[in-house]
This record gives sequence, structure tokens and C-alpha cells, in this order.
Amino acid sequence: MAAAARGWCDLLRFFYSLFFPGLIVCGTLCLCLIFILWRVRVMLQRKKTSAPTGQKVVIAFFHPYCNAGGGGERVLWCALRALQKKYPTAVYVIYTGDVNVSGEQILEGAFRRFNIRLTHPVTFVFLRKRYLVEDSLYPHFTLLLQSLGSLVLGWEALMQCVPDVYIDSMGYAFTLPLFKYLGGCRVGSYVHYPTISTDMLSVVRSRNVGFNNAAFITRNPVLSTGKLLYYYFFAFIYGLVGSCSDVVMVNSSWTLNHILLLWKVGHCTNTVYPPCDVQTFLDIPLREKKTTPGHLLVSVGQFRPEKNHPLQIRAFAKLLKRKKAESLPSLKLVLIGGCRNQDDELRVSQLRRLCEELGVQEDVEFKINIPFDELKNYLSEGTIGLHTMWNEHFGIGVVECMAAGTVILAHNSGGPKLDIVVPHGGEVTGFLADSEEDYAETMAHILSMSEEKRLRIRSNARASVNRFSDQEFEVAFLSSVEKLFK
Repeated sequence: MAAAARGWCDLLRFFYSLFFPGLIVCGTLCLCLIFILWRVRVMLQRKKTSAPTGQKVVIAFFHPYCNAGGGGERVLWCALRALQKKYPTAVYVIYTGDVNVSGEQILEGAFRRFNIRLTHPVTFVFLRKRYLVEDSLYPHFTLLLQSLGSLVLGWEALMQCVPDVYIDSMGYAFTLPLFKYLGGCRVGSYVHYPTISTDMLSVVRSRNVGFNNAAFITRNPVLSTGKLLYYYFFAFIYGLVGSCSDVVMVNSSWTLNHILLLWKVGHCTNTVYPPCDVQTFLDIPLREKKTTPGHLLVSVGQFRPEKNHPLQIRAFAKLLKRKKAESLPSLKLVLIGGCRNQDDELRVSQLRRLCEELGVQEDVEFKINIPFDELKNYLSEGTIGLHTMWNEHFGIGVVECMAAGTVILAHNSGGPKLDIVVPHGGEVTGFLADSEEDYAETMAHILSMSEEKRLRIRSNARASVNRFSDQEFEVAFLSSVEKLFK
């Protein structure tokens, strides 16, 4: 026992003898790191002052997928349009990874998809390392590795152009401290969806299977505990980087609640509902005669896993079985959305196979990256607008369906539940569901209604969506970012 005690004492003395040398080494390394970062900042500031923009303010948006056709891209183009109206002399830059198209093609795509034409030029900074933020690159620890990848992508962007005002409009919060502390920029962020949320923590804690929580993890208590600890660690880091933002804009009440919990910057956080081209859809007469027989069910949303298109197809298959039993009129489901990359295209192929497995391939159509006019035409013909994403942060497609005059059936969660499909003047504006059976039953209920009753619901829905117009967005957005220009 005495020998063992002496051994422990010798070991403690050894570690104690290393304490002060170790402290000196750590302090020296920290000072070296601080010096390197200071030198980088000085270098970037010199690069900034030597840029050919002169004394003009440079406003940059970080949006690696700006050529996609989703709601986030509509926010980008409407934000640019609003800023160009108020600050016409500024220089506008978009950091994008869409290297396979030209700037002119990107702008033309924005007009074709969203009916938005900018009044002043935009400079595109093309990034070659966008693959570092692709989720397919990281089968494990996806959130953390994607975020670290965004740091590298942000560094590539910063080395090409150092702006005065930097706005992350796509949710890459880890780039905020990079541009603020190294680039010396005033930074803002528009948050569509928190990278991690308390709902995601809850799913892992309760060991529920989801698209971001595989079954083999839920069955193993050790793996579930490990993943929960990883999520808590990531949430802590995410909160730190997010709190660097000088201005924070969130797109819904659901997102606001999560960002306030994670970032804790309530003093500079505002809800800015995303812009929806409400007026364009309000031009569609509610009593417009349908040119197709039966009923059209329309879904609008990018082909991403969280949009849960399989739920729509399975629920529609159940509805078709009820149709035979209840003699419902002919039905067709049209899935409209954008494909960003090969993963999305593969996802569409899998959805087509699911239709074949369920025997509904003749009753389901896929419309990918279609022009705005074609989208408007489908919505004008639709009876029901479908949405199935759990905890959708907002839901521009939901608003567009309501404005166009379809009877909306959205998921009973997130933005649709809290902000959009809510009573207007005490009247019903749409319906909510969550399971396959629930969706099928509610669709059958809507189709069984009289035309007069459906018309009342559609009229109520239309009256409620003016608060999501482009004009309302511009006012709220410009008011929020004003601090960045003082």
C-alpha cells in the first residue's frame, strides 16, 4: 500500500512539474494564433481598401445555391430588389457556388421563376468549394462537418471580395464570425430554418425515427446518448456563432422561438415574413372555369428529403382507394418543385418508383424547375394544395396555394400551423393534418364539400395572405437591416 501511495505521489509531482511549462506553451500558442488572425485581418482590410469599388458601400449576400428555385431564393432576390431601391449607389455582390451557369443566366432564372427583375447590376463571386457543404459528402456528423465546410467556403468568398455589409441569406451561421472579426464587416442573417432546433433534440432524446435520426440509432441506447451529447455540443457552438450577428431576421414564429433559445440575441432579432408574390396569384379569379375534368391536387416545394413527398404519394394512394368505394371524380396529383443537384434528381427517381410500387404512376405527374407562368397555371387549376413537411419553418408554397385559390392542406406543425393556416376573422382558411390516414381523410372531406363551402374557405384564405406580400416584406426587411448601414 505504501509503495502504491508513493507511486501516486510521484505521478502527481510529475504532472505538477509539467503544469507551468504547459501553461507557458499554451499561452505562447494562443498569442501566436491571435497575432496570425490580426495579420489576416490587416491583410483583408488592405485588400478591401485597394478594391476598385472606391468609396461605395459593398453589400454581399452569401447564398451558395442562388440559382435554385425555392422560397429561400425568392427571399434573396426580393431583398436585393428592396436594397437597390433604397441604396442605388451601393455595389451588390452574391457569393454563389453555381459555377455551371453565368451571372446573366442566374438573373434570367430569377425572372423566369419568380417574376423578379433587378434594376441595378449584381456582381457574382463564383465559389469552387461548394461541394464542402453538400450533405451527401458527410454520411455521419453531417451538421458539424457541413458547418465546418461552410467555414472553408466562407474563407474562399472572403478572399475574393471583402464587403462592408455581409448578409447570410441561406443559414450558414458559422460564416458570421469569419466575416465580422476577420473581414471587419457588419453582419446580418436571415434565418429560414435553424441548423439545429430543440425539436431535433427532442426527437433524439425520445428516440423517435426520423429522416435525420436513423432506426439503428434509436434502437441503441449508447448511440442515442452519444448523438444527443453531440447535438447538445453542436447547439452550444451554433448559439455562439449565431450571436455574432448584428442583425437577425427570422421568417416565422416557429423559427423565432428556436433562434431566441439558441442565439439569445433578442435585442436585434425581428420576424420578417418571407415575400410571397401574392398579388400575382390574387389575379386568378376564384370562379375560373376548370379546363381539366375532375380535381387536381397540387404540391409546391423543392425535392428535398424534409419536404416528405412520399407522405403525399402514400396519402394520395389511399385517397384513390377511397375514390373507387365512394365514387369520387377523377383525381390527379401534380408535384411541382426544384431540383438543386443530382441528389434531388435521384430523389425524384425514387419517388417515381414509389408511385409504381403503389400503382398510382398514371395519376401522379412531376413538374421540375418549371417556369413561373406554368406554376401559376397549375395552381389556378388546382382544387387542393398539399404540403407535408414536418415543422416547415414558414411555407411560401402554402401561401401561394392559398392566394391562388386552392384549399390548402398543410402539416400540423411549424409555420403553417402558427402563422399561415390560422383563422381569419374567425373563419376557416384551410386544413392541417399529420399522418397518411389523416391526410387521406381530410382530402376526401374537402372533395366532398359543396362548391359554395369550398369557395368560402378559399375567399377567407385569400383575405388572410396580404400580410405576406412583397410590399410588406420590403418594409420589414429594410427596417431590420437599417442598423447595418449606420
